[in-house]
Amino acid sequence: MKKTLLTIVLIIAVIFAAGIFKDQIVRGIVTVAVTDIIGAPVHMDGFSLGFLRQSVRIAGLKVYNPKGFPRGILVDIPKISVDYDLGALLKKKINISLADFELKEMILTKNKYGAMNVDALKVSDDKGKAPSEAMPMQIDELRLNIGRIILKDYTGPKPIIEVHDINAKKISKNITSAHQLVMLVLMEGMKSAGIKGAQIYAVSAIAGVAMLPVAAGFTLAGNDSSQKDFFANEDQVYQAALGALNILGRVVKEDRQAGFIGAEVNSASVDLKISKAGGDKTRVVASARRYLMPRPEIAAGVIYQISEKVR
Repeated sequence: MKKTLLTIVLIIAVIFAAGIFKDQIVRGIVTVAVTDIIGAPVHMDGFSLGFLRQSVRIAGLKVYNPKGFPRGILVDIPKISVDYDLGALLKKKINISLADFELKEMILTKNKYGAMNVDALKVSDDKGKAPSEAMPMQIDELRLNIGRIILKDYTGPKPIIEVHDINAKKISKNITSAHQLVMLVLMEGMKSAGIKGAQIYAVSAIAGVAMLPVAAGFTLAGNDSSQKDFFANEDQVYQAALGALNILGRVVKEDRQAGFIGAEVNSASVDLKISKAGGDKTRVVASARRYLMPRPEIAAGVIYQISEKVR
């Protein structure tokens, strides 16, 4: 009886261990493949391959900047869900009925020479050729939820940082390669933020990405202003705000007693209001206008730079 029980326990342990190592092995293979396609370091926090459910779940996918750009994240996708056809996979075909991507953040960096990080990716090669793939691929539907796009431009005497809160869903159909999939994710994020002039646009046309049908699901309009609560006292946040504004532009007025700072950033008039938010938190509210028109992306960029200094 004891021997039988021990055998059952060992079998369960082997199955459990095989499941764990299966995900680790496949995650390693997928990471290497995606890195090769994109041409930049890729990391995944978690990977789960389900045979019975015929699904793949990826947690914490991050694509980092290519060589020649500051170390940091280019694309942050916390969650990916994929439903695939196991029968097609056994026939050496990748058939995905639905792929759902939660794109939290994309950080586009333009260096002092005017080169953009997305243009330095292997997928953006000007020949526009997709890398050879082991198996043909078909994605019936891609649902891409886009959070925010951050632009860092270092071409001028002062850096320009803009944060575009997109909060939109894009639906694409009939994607036929991993190359097209990567290009589509990059392109839709950039187009949603109105970012132009990158080489990747021309390459995407050659790769056929521009011809893929894309529908907008929903879009939430951004506010005229941007705000954030920091776990720091008012003096720390105030000094960080002054430092951030002097990096991005110039301070034209300040009133420490009232918690107010006025500045000029990227040809826009920026107002900051700094106040206690309760507990150990300090709130910063930023608004920006250029030629009397609201520029929330500039206001959010100032908040982003303050966040970098308060860390």
